[in-house]
Amino acid sequence: MKTIGIIGGMSYESTVEYYKIINEEINKRAGGLHSAKMLIESYDFAEIEKLQTEGNWVKLAEILSDSAKKLEKAGADYIAIATNTMHLVADEVQKSVSIPLIHIGESAANYIKYKNIDTVALLGTIYTMTKPFYKDKLKEHGINVIVPNENQQHIINDIIFNELCVGIIKEESKQKLNSIIDDCISQGAKAIVLGCTELPNIIKEAKVEIVDTTKIHSLEIVKRILE
Repeated sequence: MKTIGIIGGMSYESTVEYYKIINEEINKRAGGLHSAKMLIESYDFAEIEKLQTEGNWVKLAEILSDSAKKLEKAGADYIAIATNTMHLVADEVQKSVSIPLIHIGESAANYIKYKNIDTVALLGTIYTMTKPFYKDKLKEHGINVIVPNENQQHIINDIIFNELCVGIIKEESKQKLNSIIDDCISQGAKAIVLGCTELPNIIKEAKVEIVDTTKIHSLEIVKRILE
């Protein structure tokens, strides 16, 4: 079994899910008392979020790259960033190490193609929905991407940072998200990409396919470390 190096803590809620899914799947496939060989570098998310708000992506790339180097030095065979948003600096992180980075957007795109879906709606943080890094990754695979309107983007972003990142699940917020999803479906979305690793904690189903990037990414990690 290979060793996975996880860059996490963005937020701890999603890192917990990665740890759980990866270990459960390893045990399911390998049996007995097997679990994953895993190294985790976990941040104080308040410091990361502050730099995001300031738009200091150069500093964020340096921070994540330093973590990737430490994980590689500690024995990781692969690197994974346990969040969608911070894949904005994935290219810089990959360049900083000699081991492969397992990209969440690539994993999601491969799943969407496998399902023969050509148009998706992308939900996530304001950065994931507005900046090109994630949409371009999907478009590279021939996938059309719909994003919510500006007002809806702010609603989703507020729910993520003020509630989901600290483990708060509100029925009112769930209804707001479902309404946004329905609007995206009316625009032609044939699947909903949960492009934030906390969103699966509140969105469990929709009228179309749900693309749970946390689970898809975790399963890709399992596949790679068991190869």
